[in-house]
Amino acid sequence: MGDHSQGEMMIVAAARMLRDNERAFIGIGQPNLAANLAKRLYAPGLVMIYEAGVIGADPLRLPLSIGDPCLVSGALSVCSMYEVFSLYLQRGLIDVGFLGAAQVDRFGNLNSTVIGDYHNPKVRLAGSGGACDIAILSRRTLILIPHSPRRFPERVDFITSPGYLGHRSQREALGISGGPEAVITNLGVMKFDETGEMYLAALHSGVSVTEVKENTGWDLKVSRNLEENAPPTPEELRVLREELDPHRIYLGKLE
Repeated sequence: MGDHSQGEMMIVAAARMLRDNERAFIGIGQPNLAANLAKRLYAPGLVMIYEAGVIGADPLRLPLSIGDPCLVSGALSVCSMYEVFSLYLQRGLIDVGFLGAAQVDRFGNLNSTVIGDYHNPKVRLAGSGGACDIAILSRRTLILIPHSPRRFPERVDFITSPGYLGHRSQREALGISGGPEAVITNLGVMKFDETGEMYLAALHSGVSVTEVKENTGWDLKVSRNLEENAPPTPEELRVLREELDPHRIYLGKLE
């Protein structure tokens, strides 16, 4: 892996998928780290929106929660949570939703509610928060999640935030546009075919197809034009390690 960890590669790969001048609804945790990296290096016009009601955040340090005061200083606008969901998300103004979850399945459905049976779960999780709304109403969704068999089951234990359900047509039948565009992990990048099924589109440097398949709960399809993501640059690593997460609050969880 060289001079970087797989976790750092995941954050960098996710940051590179954000585009300048997009309006992005940012989840806290790893998506937050990747979005702030993108804004500092490749997408200075990225409009970062947090569900607490902050529009166009431009924090001097990495915010630790959606209520972190550093999000307010220099922001374009501050409103209520109700207003950010009703006036921005429900009006179709969000280009990209940037989400994490406990599980993601073959068709990009996300689970952040329970592990196991809903009524008798092994683990009860935090729940949706705003994730379900973001997954339904954003024009595209990017998902960040570490790659392991328990996080990549063929079917999630509970659909908190819908992807393509069992086929793209099922999402369309519900009148929902958009959908997951990519799943970025510590091993590679997965995208979705014309049916809505996930496939391996790119490997991170030093990772094999076998390693990805061994960490996926079904027989994952592989692109005929499989790409390899370039490793992080020295500048990407410097910003991550020295400016955004010097105490490895998030990066440490990915080691």
